[in-house]
Amino acid sequence: MNWKIVHIDETDSTNRWLQKYLATDERSDANMVVWAEYQTAGRGCGTNQWESERGKNLTFSILIHPKDLPATQQFHISMAISLAICEALEQYIGDVSIKWPNDIYWRNGKIGGILIENTLKGSIIMESIIGVGLNVNQRIFKSNAPNPVSMWQICEHETDREALLKEILEAFERTLGSKIREQYLSKLYRRKGYHPYADKEGAFMAEIVTVEDDGHLMLHDDNGKERRYAFKEVQFII
Repeated sequence: MNWKIVHIDETDSTNRWLQKYLATDERSDANMVVWAEYQTAGRGCGTNQWESERGKNLTFSILIHPKDLPATQQFHISMAISLAICEALEQYIGDVSIKWPNDIYWRNGKIGGILIENTLKGSIIMESIIGVGLNVNQRIFKSNAPNPVSMWQICEHETDREALLKEILEAFERTLGSKIREQYLSKLYRRKGYHPYADKEGAFMAEIVTVEDDGHLMLHDDNGKERRYAFKEVQFII
């Protein structure tokens, strides 16, 4: 892929920046990346906010135009970017995993989050905006987020954010065009053993069975019952 990379000082959200870009008459089919020194309203999924100190972390969004990717296979994009980030981070730190569907974890701490917004044309994905927030050089977190961790806290030295971005993009090119489902499953946080979860009915112990092609999580609880969840329908108790 040929990437058009734009580096900006500040925006409300890099996903919104790309959405505004797409709304102009200057839009094109170029694969584009925008990364910001600071986001005033960085978003996670739903109403979640992303804490990021100015100039310390890697907050960026990728615009791609998938060719002939059906909406039913959109989870492939989520798997691809998650694996790409893991591949890049593993050059610096170990113990990186993917907390379903696409949070990036170091041991039991959240080091990165992903927000994907797709535009459909009929049953085909016309455009995909992939927002990523990675905790890189931030030393102290002040929000009430339960378990943030940064690369600096792990290895106690600064990381070149631009170099890391380019490594992620290179890895994303490889994963996006590959069959990666088994690789994704192997990188899942809590892939083996029984662990605590909670849904609308309460807490329970379960093990991961698989993640289906459309992204649903399949669990097997300690009472022998299989449970199937869409995103936000089950909570990992950490």
